[in-house]
Amino acid sequence: MWDFFTTVRHRHSIRHYQSDMPVEREKLHAILEMACAAPSAGDLQSYHIYAVTEAEHRRALSRAAQNQAFLAEAPACLVFCADPERSAEEYGDRGRGLYALQDATIAAAYAQLAAVAAGLGSTWVGHFDEDAVRAVVNAPDHLVPVALLSLGYPAELPEPTPRRPLGEMVTYL
Repeated sequence: MWDFFTTVRHRHSIRHYQSDMPVEREKLHAILEMACAAPSAGDLQSYHIYAVTEAEHRRALSRAAQNQAFLAEAPACLVFCADPERSAEEYGDRGRGLYALQDATIAAAYAQLAAVAAGLGSTWVGHFDEDAVRAVVNAPDHLVPVALLSLGYPAELPEPTPRRPLGEMVTYL
């Protein structure tokens, strides 16, 4: 098992998956458990996750995301939706406009790192038609799709992409 730092360094966007290797139910369950272990405002977990494994639905998600083909190729896709009203019950407008979005995003990030730790690859997708994604997963109107996360066994090992130096992004006070 890798330590956290190694896991983070091995996370890359994977856009090609082994077609003959489905994601085992146990691994998918473990990844979802880690997503739900993520911190959230007031521990409200103001989000809902759709685990999409059926090929027809994955193809529809691909179309909803401007035909990003890897979403259909990946054997699983997680759809993270914010639940603004759940957060608003406790935190009002700030919960509705920010905390629910943060909750869903943090859960997706935990899922992405859990996928790496489980030997899977993933790609985070934020460019999609919200209404089309909501229709594919039959989400109620109050849920807001925030991120799609393709999951599967990598059929590629992309080169690490350059990162900005810390000095450009961090200010010590």
